[in-house]
Amino acid sequence: MSKPNPFLDPARQRELYGHASRLAGRTSALMRAKAVGRPVPETIVGLVQSHHAHPDQLDVVLDIGCGRGTSSLVIAERLRPQRVVGLDAAPSLLAHARERANELPDIALEFLEGDFHALPLPAGSCDVAVAAFCLYHSPQPKDVVAEITRVLAPGGLAVLVTKGLDSYRDMDQLVARAGLDLRAEQHESLYASAHSGNLADLAASSLDVVIVQNEEHTFTFDGHEHTAQYLATNPKYDLAPGLYGNPGVLAAALHEFLPDQPLTTRSLITFVIAQPKRGPA
Repeated sequence: MSKPNPFLDPARQRELYGHASRLAGRTSALMRAKAVGRPVPETIVGLVQSHHAHPDQLDVVLDIGCGRGTSSLVIAERLRPQRVVGLDAAPSLLAHARERANELPDIALEFLEGDFHALPLPAGSCDVAVAAFCLYHSPQPKDVVAEITRVLAPGGLAVLVTKGLDSYRDMDQLVARAGLDLRAEQHESLYASAHSGNLADLAASSLDVVIVQNEEHTFTFDGHEHTAQYLATNPKYDLAPGLYGNPGVLAAALHEFLPDQPLTTRSLITFVIAQPKRGPA
Protein backbone atom coordinates (compact mmCIF):
# COMPACT_ATOMS: atom_id res chain seq x y z
CA MET A 1 0.00 0.00 0.00
CA SER A 2 1.41 3.39 -1.02
CA LYS A 3 1.90 6.11 1.56
CA PRO A 4 -0.61 9.00 1.65
CA ASN A 5 0.47 12.07 -0.27
CA PRO A 6 1.86 14.35 2.49
CA PHE A 7 0.50 17.45 0.76
CA LEU A 8 -3.02 15.99 0.91
CA ASP A 9 -2.80 14.47 4.39
CA PRO A 10 -4.45 16.75 6.99
CA ALA A 11 -2.53 14.97 9.75
CA ARG A 12 0.76 16.20 8.27
CA GLN A 13 -0.10 19.87 7.87
CA ARG A 14 0.89 20.96 11.38
CA GLU A 15 4.23 19.19 11.01
CA LEU A 16 4.86 20.74 7.59
CA TYR A 17 3.72 24.29 8.33
CA GLY A 18 3.62 24.62 12.09
CA HIS A 19 7.00 26.37 12.15
CA ALA A 20 8.07 29.03 9.68
CA SER A 21 11.70 27.92 10.01
CA ARG A 22 11.05 24.70 8.07
CA LEU A 23 9.67 26.50 5.04
CA ALA A 24 12.36 29.17 5.28
CA GLY A 25 15.08 26.50 5.30
CA ARG A 26 13.52 24.66 2.37
CA THR A 27 13.17 27.84 0.31
CA SER A 28 16.68 29.03 1.18
CA ALA A 29 18.28 25.76 0.09
CA LEU A 30 16.28 25.69 -3.14
CA MET A 31 16.93 29.32 -4.07
CA ARG A 32 20.64 28.94 -3.34
CA ALA A 33 20.63 26.10 -5.88
CA LYS A 34 18.70 28.03 -8.56
CA ALA A 35 20.74 28.11 -11.77
CA VAL A 36 18.09 28.78 -14.43
CA GLY A 37 14.65 30.35 -14.05
CA ARG A 38 13.17 33.75 -13.32
CA PRO A 39 11.93 34.46 -9.78
CA VAL A 40 8.28 33.40 -9.68
CA PRO A 41 6.93 36.51 -7.86
CA GLU A 42 8.47 38.76 -10.53
CA THR A 43 6.97 36.59 -13.27
CA ILE A 44 3.55 36.88 -11.63
CA VAL A 45 3.86 40.67 -11.58
CA GLY A 46 4.86 40.72 -15.25
CA LEU A 47 1.90 38.56 -16.24
CA VAL A 48 -0.53 40.83 -14.39
CA GLN A 49 1.00 43.87 -16.05
CA SER A 50 0.67 42.22 -19.47
CA HIS A 51 -2.83 40.78 -19.16
CA HIS A 52 -4.87 42.96 -16.79
CA ALA A 53 -6.68 45.84 -18.51
CA HIS A 54 -5.66 48.34 -15.80
CA PRO A 55 -2.60 47.02 -13.93
CA ASP A 56 -1.77 50.46 -12.58
CA GLN A 57 -5.25 50.93 -11.06
CA LEU A 58 -5.67 47.79 -9.00
CA ASP A 59 -7.75 47.93 -5.85
CA VAL A 60 -7.45 44.52 -4.14
CA VAL A 61 -4.95 41.75 -4.95
CA LEU A 62 -5.45 38.44 -3.13
CA ASP A 63 -2.43 36.17 -2.60
CA ILE A 64 -3.78 32.70 -1.74
CA GLY A 65 -1.41 30.36 0.08
CA CYS A 66 0.84 33.33 0.78
CA GLY A 67 3.07 31.44 3.23
CA ARG A 68 5.79 33.72 4.55
CA GLY A 69 4.59 36.57 2.35
CA THR A 70 7.33 36.55 -0.30
CA SER A 71 5.00 37.00 -3.28
CA SER A 72 2.72 39.35 -1.34
CA LEU A 73 5.60 41.72 -0.67
CA VAL A 74 6.77 41.73 -4.29
CA ILE A 75 3.21 42.27 -5.54
CA ALA A 76 2.73 45.16 -3.11
CA GLU A 77 6.03 46.78 -4.05
CA ARG A 78 5.81 46.34 -7.82
CA LEU A 79 2.10 46.64 -8.60
CA ARG A 80 1.20 49.15 -5.86
CA PRO A 81 -2.48 48.18 -5.52
CA GLN A 82 -4.63 49.87 -2.92
CA ARG A 83 -4.56 46.69 -0.82
CA VAL A 84 -2.84 43.31 -0.83
CA VAL A 85 -4.47 40.49 1.13
CA GLY A 86 -2.39 37.41 1.88
CA LEU A 87 -4.28 34.28 2.90
CA ASP A 88 -2.87 31.11 4.46
CA ALA A 89 -4.01 28.32 6.77
CA ALA A 90 -0.79 28.30 8.85
CA PRO A 91 -0.64 30.83 11.73
CA SER A 92 3.15 30.51 12.07
CA LEU A 93 3.71 31.46 8.43
CA LEU A 94 1.30 34.38 8.71
CA ALA A 95 3.12 35.69 11.79
CA HIS A 96 6.38 35.68 9.82
CA ALA A 97 4.66 37.38 6.87
CA ARG A 98 3.37 40.16 9.12
CA GLU A 99 6.87 40.75 10.49
CA ARG A 100 8.26 41.04 6.97
CA ALA A 101 5.45 43.39 5.96
CA ASN A 102 6.78 45.95 8.42
CA GLU A 103 9.42 46.64 5.76
CA LEU A 104 6.70 48.28 3.63
CA PRO A 105 4.75 50.47 6.08
CA ASP A 106 3.35 52.70 3.32
CA ILE A 107 1.46 49.87 1.57
CA ALA A 108 -1.79 48.33 2.79
CA LEU A 109 -0.75 44.72 3.42
CA GLU A 110 -3.09 42.44 5.33
CA PHE A 111 -2.62 38.77 6.21
CA LEU A 112 -5.59 36.55 7.03
CA GLU A 113 -5.86 33.00 8.33
CA GLY A 114 -8.36 31.01 6.33
CA ASP A 115 -9.31 28.05 4.17
CA PHE A 116 -8.95 28.53 0.43
CA HIS A 117 -12.07 26.39 -0.08
CA ALA A 118 -14.06 29.21 1.56
CA LEU A 119 -12.25 32.48 0.90
CA PRO A 120 -13.11 35.09 3.57
CA LEU A 121 -13.74 37.88 1.05
CA PRO A 122 -16.94 39.18 -0.55
CA ALA A 123 -17.97 38.16 -4.04
CA GLY A 124 -16.50 40.34 -6.77
CA SER A 125 -14.08 42.06 -4.44
CA CYS A 126 -10.68 41.24 -6.02
CA ASP A 127 -9.05 42.64 -9.14
CA VAL A 128 -6.39 39.91 -9.09
CA ALA A 129 -6.27 36.56 -7.29
CA VAL A 130 -2.96 34.69 -7.19
CA ALA A 131 -2.71 31.01 -6.19
CA ALA A 132 0.95 30.01 -6.47
CA PHE A 133 2.21 26.60 -5.33
CA CYS A 134 -0.84 25.90 -3.17
CA LEU A 135 -3.58 24.24 -5.24
CA TYR A 136 -1.86 20.87 -4.90
CA HIS A 137 -2.65 21.00 -1.18
CA SER A 138 -6.34 20.51 -1.99
CA PRO A 139 -7.91 17.15 -2.84
CA GLN A 140 -10.55 19.15 -4.74
CA PRO A 141 -8.68 22.02 -6.44
CA LYS A 142 -11.66 22.74 -8.69
CA ASP A 143 -13.49 23.91 -5.55
CA VAL A 144 -10.69 26.39 -4.88
CA VAL A 145 -10.86 27.64 -8.46
CA ALA A 146 -14.61 28.12 -8.02
CA GLU A 147 -13.94 30.24 -4.93
CA ILE A 148 -11.38 32.28 -6.85
CA THR A 149 -14.00 32.84 -9.53
CA ARG A 150 -16.50 34.01 -6.90
CA VAL A 151 -14.22 36.68 -5.44
CA LEU A 152 -12.96 38.05 -8.77
CA ALA A 153 -14.41 41.36 -9.91
CA PRO A 154 -15.60 41.80 -13.51
CA GLY A 155 -12.46 42.16 -15.59
CA GLY A 156 -10.43 40.51 -12.85
CA LEU A 157 -7.55 38.14 -13.38
CA ALA A 158 -6.54 34.84 -11.82
CA VAL A 159 -2.89 33.78 -11.79
CA LEU A 160 -2.42 30.08 -10.99
CA VAL A 161 1.04 28.56 -10.59
CA THR A 162 2.16 24.97 -10.07
CA LYS A 163 4.92 22.45 -10.83
CA GLY A 164 5.30 19.46 -13.13
CA LEU A 165 4.59 15.97 -11.82
CA ASP A 166 8.20 14.83 -12.30
CA SER A 167 9.83 17.90 -10.73
CA TYR A 168 13.07 17.08 -8.87
CA ARG A 169 13.20 13.55 -10.32
CA ASP A 170 16.99 13.54 -9.93
CA MET A 171 16.49 14.07 -6.20
CA ASP A 172 14.27 10.98 -6.09
CA GLN A 173 16.97 8.98 -7.88
CA LEU A 174 19.66 10.17 -5.46
CA VAL A 175 17.61 9.16 -2.41
CA ALA A 176 16.99 5.71 -3.90
CA ARG A 177 20.67 5.18 -4.91
CA ALA A 178 21.80 6.11 -1.41
CA GLY A 179 19.41 3.56 0.07
CA LEU A 180 17.69 6.21 2.17
CA ASP A 181 14.30 5.31 0.64
CA LEU A 182 14.42 2.53 -1.94
CA ARG A 183 10.91 3.46 -3.14
CA ALA A 184 11.71 7.15 -3.58
CA GLU A 185 10.95 7.04 -7.30
CA GLN A 186 7.63 5.23 -6.79
CA HIS A 187 5.97 7.66 -4.37
CA GLU A 188 3.15 9.77 -5.77
CA SER A 189 4.26 13.23 -6.86
CA LEU A 190 3.64 15.87 -4.22
CA TYR A 191 1.98 17.89 -6.99
CA ALA A 192 -0.45 15.18 -8.14
CA SER A 193 -3.59 17.15 -7.29
CA ALA A 194 -2.74 20.25 -9.36
CA HIS A 195 0.21 19.95 -11.72
CA SER A 196 1.47 21.32 -15.02
CA GLY A 197 -0.51 18.75 -16.98
CA ASN A 198 -3.94 19.52 -15.50
CA LEU A 199 -3.74 23.13 -14.30
CA ALA A 200 -5.32 24.64 -17.42
CA ASP A 201 -8.24 22.18 -17.20
CA LEU A 202 -8.71 23.00 -13.52
CA ALA A 203 -8.83 26.70 -14.36
CA ALA A 204 -11.25 26.11 -17.24
CA SER A 205 -13.72 24.43 -14.86
CA SER A 206 -14.84 27.93 -13.74
CA LEU A 207 -12.82 30.47 -15.73
CA ASP A 208 -11.77 31.35 -19.25
CA VAL A 209 -8.10 30.53 -19.77
CA VAL A 210 -6.19 33.40 -21.37
CA ILE A 211 -2.69 31.97 -21.57
CA VAL A 212 -0.61 29.02 -20.37
CA GLN A 213 3.10 29.66 -19.88
CA ASN A 214 5.68 26.99 -19.04
CA GLU A 215 9.20 27.62 -17.76
CA GLU A 216 11.83 25.03 -16.89
CA HIS A 217 13.81 25.89 -13.77
CA THR A 218 17.15 24.23 -13.09
CA PHE A 219 18.76 23.79 -9.67
CA THR A 220 22.32 22.71 -8.89
CA PHE A 221 23.06 21.68 -5.31
CA ASP A 222 26.79 21.99 -4.75
CA GLY A 223 27.28 18.85 -2.66
CA HIS A 224 25.79 16.55 -0.04
CA GLU A 225 25.56 19.24 2.66
CA HIS A 226 23.57 21.53 0.38
CA THR A 227 21.39 18.68 -0.91
CA ALA A 228 20.70 17.50 2.65
CA GLN A 229 19.45 20.96 3.64
CA TYR A 230 16.66 20.55 1.10
CA LEU A 231 16.05 16.82 1.59
CA ALA A 232 15.68 17.24 5.35
CA THR A 233 12.56 19.37 4.74
CA ASN A 234 11.02 17.21 2.00
CA PRO A 235 8.12 15.07 3.28
CA LYS A 236 7.96 12.91 0.14
CA TYR A 237 10.40 10.27 1.34
CA ASP A 238 10.21 7.55 3.98
CA LEU A 239 13.47 8.37 5.74
CA ALA A 240 14.83 6.48 8.72
CA PRO A 241 14.13 7.99 12.17
CA GLY A 242 16.49 10.85 12.89
CA LEU A 243 17.06 11.85 9.27
CA TYR A 244 13.99 13.97 8.50
CA GLY A 245 14.56 17.46 9.82
CA ASN A 246 18.27 16.85 10.53
CA PRO A 247 20.38 17.99 7.55
CA GLY A 248 23.70 17.24 9.28
CA VAL A 249 22.78 13.61 9.97
CA LEU A 250 21.26 13.27 6.50
CA ALA A 251 24.42 14.66 4.86
CA ALA A 252 26.51 12.14 6.80
CA ALA A 253 24.29 9.33 5.50
CA LEU A 254 24.73 10.55 1.93
CA HIS A 255 28.51 10.69 2.39
CA GLU A 256 28.48 7.10 3.65
CA PHE A 257 26.85 5.69 0.54
CA LEU A 258 27.65 8.04 -2.36
CA PRO A 259 30.63 10.12 -3.54
CA ASP A 260 30.14 13.80 -2.80
CA GLN A 261 29.32 15.68 -5.99
CA PRO A 262 26.93 18.35 -7.24
CA LEU A 263 23.35 17.38 -8.01
CA THR A 264 21.45 19.07 -10.85
CA THR A 265 17.69 18.70 -10.98
CA ARG A 266 14.80 20.41 -12.76
CA SER A 267 11.25 21.55 -12.23
CA LEU A 268 8.67 22.63 -14.79
CA ILE A 269 6.81 25.72 -13.58
CA THR A 270 3.43 26.39 -15.18
CA PHE A 271 1.57 29.69 -15.05
CA VAL A 272 -2.10 29.87 -16.08
CA ILE A 273 -3.75 33.25 -16.55
CA ALA A 274 -7.55 33.15 -16.53
CA GLN A 275 -10.49 35.50 -16.18
CA PRO A 276 -14.18 35.27 -15.33
CA LYS A 277 -16.30 33.78 -18.08
CA ARG A 278 -18.18 36.27 -20.17
CA GLY A 279 -21.93 35.98 -20.37
CA PRO A 280 -23.87 35.76 -23.64
CA ALA A 281 -23.47 38.82 -25.83
